Amino acid sequence: MTTQTPHQRFIPLDTLTTQAPVLFIDSQAPLSDLHACVAERLHALHKLLTVFACSPMDNNDPSDISTVTNIARLLLQDANDIFDVVQQRGMSA
Repeated sequence: MTTQTPHQRFIPLDTLTTQAPVLFIDSQAPLSDLHACVAERLHALHKLLTVFACSPMDNNDPSDISTVTNIARLLLQDANDIFDVVQQRGMSA
């Protein structure tokens, strides 16, 4: 994640697909909202991986593993970027 400068309010989410960031985190959003955003992504990721882990592999298309892995990476990267903002705010408080 890009290091936040003292006056940078909107922090770009990491991306592998674009040259310039298009999604941003409001670093001044209430901590409860940032926490809810992280929790939503982590809970969704947990459910996705649980469903995939409990599915018989012989019924899956070979591209399913790649698709699930990419979805998991996106959710985890978003959660990590938001958590970095929460952590930085906690350290500066």
